[in-house]
Amino acid sequence: MRNFNELLRNNWNEGKYLCVGLDPEYEKIPESLRKSSVRETIVAFNRAIIDATKTIACGYKPNTAFYEAHGDEGFAALQETCFYILEHAPEVALILDAKRADIGNTNLGYVSFAFEQLRADAITLHPYLGAEALQPFLDRKDKGIFILCRTSNPGAGELQHLSVGEEPLYLHVAKRVASAWNGNGNCGLVVGATYPTEIAAVRKVAPGVPFLIPGIGAQGGDLRAAVAAAKEQEGAFLICASRSIMYASRGLDFAEAAQKAALELDTAIRTAV
Repeated sequence: MRNFNELLRNNWNEGKYLCVGLDPEYEKIPESLRKSSVRETIVAFNRAIIDATKTIACGYKPNTAFYEAHGDEGFAALQETCFYILEHAPEVALILDAKRADIGNTNLGYVSFAFEQLRADAITLHPYLGAEALQPFLDRKDKGIFILCRTSNPGAGELQHLSVGEEPLYLHVAKRVASAWNGNGNCGLVVGATYPTEIAAVRKVAPGVPFLIPGIGAQGGDLRAAVAAAKEQEGAFLICASRSIMYASRGLDFAEAAQKAALELDTAIRTAV
């Protein structure tokens, strides 16, 4: 049986920290890959990116929005992509970027969607409904649960920096996740590379908790600063990049360009570590 924490540790031991986002924007997919259906086109594109990067990546992170936008064909493409990762890149963690959460009863459906239908190793969630609502996820000891904490978007501070007592809300979330919610040792935090000072603050209150760090590449996050703020002796972070890898070229050489971009970022991460 696959175990998310074991997958992470094995990859970290090999010096792998790169998580490749699989966010297919249909209009950006090279014309050479256009098939008779949206599903076939997206799957062909994703498979090529996976084949080009599977010896480099620590994780793959498909964002469900890019698939949901295409209805039934999009869901079919997401499912086929997930199954392809599991079969052809079995040592790479599959992280579903879904940002789900609801009352506990509804979450049972989300748990089935992510972990049974798609067989993902981890999922992103938001914390607003509290641990009681998220318990169906937290109970899955073999899975990774990444809670949104200090996100990479420019407007994140509107709520995440609100004062809760003497600290901002994002630090309150980090403390709660790292202690009260992490009884099974399967919790992680989403912290954006665009805010390395906040990453360092979160690391102080959440030692040992894996960080999922978006914002590198197209969003312009400072890689060295993010790694310096997040790293610990045993790794404990994943650096995410999507557009800068997937669309490194829109020509016939798109897969080779994606591999080159992934290798360059991998080298930069290893140097920063």
